[in-house]
Amino acid sequence: MTSFDPNTLETKKVHSYLLSAVAPRPIAFASTVDAQGKPNLSPFSFFNVFSANPPIMVFSPSRRVRDNTVKHTLLNAEATKEVVINVVNYNIVHQMSLSSTEYAQGVNEFEKAGLTMLKSDIVKPYRVAESPVQFECKVNEIIPLGEHGGAGNLIICEVVKFHINDEVLNEDLTINQEKLDLVSRAGGNYYSRAKIGFFQIPKPLSTLGIGVDKLPDEIKKSTVLTGNDLGMLANVERIPSQAQVEAFMTDKLRRYPNLKNATRVEKHKLAQNYLSYGDVESAWNILLS
Repeated sequence: MTSFDPNTLETKKVHSYLLSAVAPRPIAFASTVDAQGKPNLSPFSFFNVFSANPPIMVFSPSRRVRDNTVKHTLLNAEATKEVVINVVNYNIVHQMSLSSTEYAQGVNEFEKAGLTMLKSDIVKPYRVAESPVQFECKVNEIIPLGEHGGAGNLIICEVVKFHINDEVLNEDLTINQEKLDLVSRAGGNYYSRAKIGFFQIPKPLSTLGIGVDKLPDEIKKSTVLTGNDLGMLANVERIPSQAQVEAFMTDKLRRYPNLKNATRVEKHKLAQNYLSYGDVESAWNILLS
């Protein structure tokens, strides 16, 4: 493993490593206005949600590395204490990227990117009409993290109203993640499209997983099963009983008669296959057979 001391590297090198390693990152498509009401629109991937009560989002326009100047979004947020954070989906990712061009102050990035300005209900900055979710925010606090190029400025925003396009809502008014089709940022020119890479992991909140330490030794020390496999197996509340294993095997042996004489490695490989499809119950029964 190669190790680095950030104090010995150029800022642009540290910046590159951070953005490539801490990814993918959600994108805050931030709309602001200056003191004269002129609109500005710019994306930021130093961004996330940090609280639901109150609803708080934080994004960070960094000082430019090359000349230590600050971005118009930061100046506008300081002047007006308002911002709209629009989410970015695949349908507008190229327009979002175009808006990141460093146009002169006063240039309307909505127009440059071909996006529609939609009047907000509470704050002065406009919403991006094409964005599927838009958050109107008041700026509670701005925390500068340094005075040199590359230093961030945490803009702490409180959501005062938000808008969700009906097309991405399910009947029960939850958000359909596939229809939302968000994109996220990585290093260099790389982006990620969430819709393509979604998978589900049951949260161990309502149940109490037994933990990897409670797995039988022959499973825990398997030469086949990976750490992820063990994590899936350890997320059950209880190990199947012998009666459950026997009932499972009775059914399986009708279709897979060779399973009875399978070696431990063969059983572990078969169980791993079931785990790859999320069938933890079958994997457990095979391992215990």
